[in-house]
This record gives sequence, structure tokens and C-alpha cells, in this order.
Amino acid sequence: MSKIIVIGGGPAGIMAAIKAAENGANVILFEKMNRIGRKLAITGKGRCNLTNAADIPEIIKNIPGNGKFLHSALRNFTPENTINFFEKTGLKTKVERGNRVFPESDKAADVIEVLTRKLAMLGVEVRTNAAVNEIVVEERTVSGVLYSGKFEETDAIILATGGSSYPATGSTGDGFGMAKRTGHTVTKILPALVPLETEEDFVKSLQGLSLKNVRVTLKADDKKISELFGEMLFTHFGVSGPVILTLSRTAAKLLSEKKFVELFINLKPALSPEKLDARILRDFEKFKGRMAKNAMVELLPGKLITPVLDLAYIPEEKPVDDITKAERLRLVETLQNLPLTVTKTRPIDEAIVTAGGVSVKEINPKTMQSKLVSGLFFAGEVIDIDGFTGGFNLQAAWSTGFTAGINCAEYVSSLEK
Repeated sequence: MSKIIVIGGGPAGIMAAIKAAENGANVILFEKMNRIGRKLAITGKGRCNLTNAADIPEIIKNIPGNGKFLHSALRNFTPENTINFFEKTGLKTKVERGNRVFPESDKAADVIEVLTRKLAMLGVEVRTNAAVNEIVVEERTVSGVLYSGKFEETDAIILATGGSSYPATGSTGDGFGMAKRTGHTVTKILPALVPLETEEDFVKSLQGLSLKNVRVTLKADDKKISELFGEMLFTHFGVSGPVILTLSRTAAKLLSEKKFVELFINLKPALSPEKLDARILRDFEKFKGRMAKNAMVELLPGKLITPVLDLAYIPEEKPVDDITKAERLRLVETLQNLPLTVTKTRPIDEAIVTAGGVSVKEINPKTMQSKLVSGLFFAGEVIDIDGFTGGFNLQAAWSTGFTAGINCAEYVSSLEK
């Protein structure tokens, strides 16, 4: 029986091994950590956001990093297929806000358990603590792998080592080096879905403050690039939260191009400047005779009052009765354009996913096989694909793993004929 080696025991590698084995191949799964599914265990804050129950166009829209490349893979294995796959293995699922799909138990460990059981049932040999160092290629065809000073012969390989984010789980980017040495192009590696560091000192005083229903605008060299509405969070180094993570991929790219990157937060996006001014006037009337900092308690969270007044050049001790119209209009402008200068992203090992990877131009999107090396297939985050939070990255992993597994099994089967 022909043999397939899968390198990487994350979601894409596990799915690839399962599908290859189901299609009659003899499969060995190499995982350098002491157990498979380490990164899977921490996804969705330990609850494991399995997929997103959206249609394929919506999934692609939420994968800004080469989402269109996934058309075939997503049709091969849809979000509905993902849900059915897990239900059949005995894992009940539920759909939450934003179409995010989780195990009913809210435990990522249950996902890993059913996948481990499935691998065992199919006779997949799982080798843990086994780091592959090299893919051996002869005459543009894979012939084996080198690991721990040993050579293991094989008929085909599925490279599913993940990206460079969360290195403690085994995603240390070594797959990029292996791919490069087989002649593949690896695009620039950047963090995606990552918090952003900012220059302003006042941010430290806002640590832990979460804001809902704000609009955040991303600008580069004073040009508007993107805008999102939702939730964000201040940290000791800058900003995080859903809106920031979504914008971070673009911010990382702009920073790598040496652009001057800024964020502008509209704290009151539901109000026009005129209506916001009228609201401030009402508050000032209500708190007549008080200092400015004490007259804004109904307008802003306490931590934000001093920074906003400072940015509007209004002394916080100034009585509201003495605040001029010009000062009030500066206050309106600050409330709807709170500026933050982005200096850098947090390190890639804090990113949820990696932007960049093996160039999609060198991979057949219908089969996930390399266009350069026969018998070499790719799956998951090692490919230059990345999506937003909400189950989109895991769906990409399942779909590419499924496609690589089936087509790799077909490839080795054809060698026997």
C-alpha cells in the first residue's frame, strides 16, 4: 500500500490524515509536540470556534488573505459538511451570535478527543515528539522526510505545519523553511488578528476599558483606508478587541511599508456633530456650576474623561459655565475622532493567525498539490491564506485539509496502477 506522510498535527493536518486514510492510503502523521491539536485547544478561548455557518461567498469575504483561492476547497467541504462531520463523530454543536459554531459542551478538548478517536479508528499512525526537518525531493518528486536524523521514505507528503503564531503550540514557521527549500515562494510573513501598540501615554491609564458600539477608522499617511463598527479594548500597550483585531492585518501591512498609521475612534457614532453638541449642552446645563470633569459622567466612562478633555484642550477643573462654543466644538471633534498613533503590532507569537505563507500561485486550488513538486500537497495556515475571527480560519483549515487528503490519496493510488 502506498504511503502518505502528513507533517503537522493541527486541524488541517488531522483532517488531511483522516480523509487520506478514509480513501485507502497508509498514513503517518508527524507532530513535533507531545500531542496533536495543541493550537486547536486554545481556539475560541478554549471553546473552539469550529466554523462559521455562513454561505461560501460570505466565508470568502471574511478571508481577506487570498479567500478566492479557497473556492474549490470550500465547495468540497462546506461549513455544513464540517458541522455534519463532527455530529457524526458524536460531537454535538451549536450556533451562536455571528453564525459562529461551537461544540455544545464549550470544550475544545472534546473536539480533539473525537478527532484523535477517528484517527485511531482509521489506523493512522500518529508520531508525536517527531519534528520533521526536511522534505526530500528527487527529480521534482517527493521521496521522503528527514526527522531526528532519520530518513522516512514516502510516496506523498501533505505539509500542514501552520504559521508562526502561538509558537508554544508548535506553530513556529518551520514549514515555511521546508517549503522554500523545495523551491516554493513564501510571501512576507506578518502577524494578523493581533493587538496594536500605540504611542499615546494616556492609553496606559485606560487599561482594561472596553468600548462597545464605536466606529474605528484606520488611516495611513492621512488617507482613510478602512472603517469598522463594533467593540474594542484598551490595554497597557495600546488597543485590542474584535474591531482592532480585524483591522490589524491591514495595519501590519501598512507598517511594513513604513507608512504613518493612525486610528481615529468615534466614541459617539450614532450622533451627528450637531446632535452631539446639543447633548453636551444639555449635560452642561444639568451639571451647571460643576467642573468640566464632573459634568461628563453621563457622557463617557470615568477613565476616558481626562484624556478626552486634554485632547480638546479644556482644563478639567474649568467650570462648565465658562466653556466657550469653540471649546465645546473641539470637544465634539475629539469625541468623534479620538486619535491614536499606531507604532507597531504586538509580536507575531501573540497573533491569532499568520498573514503570508506558501504562495497560492504555486498550488493547484482544486487539489492542493504543488505545481512545482509532484506528490507534495499543502493544507492550512502554511499556505498564504488568513481570515478574520469567527470560525473562518478553522473552516479554511478543514476545507484545505479535506481537499489535500482526498487528492493525495488519489495521487498515491494512481502510482500503484
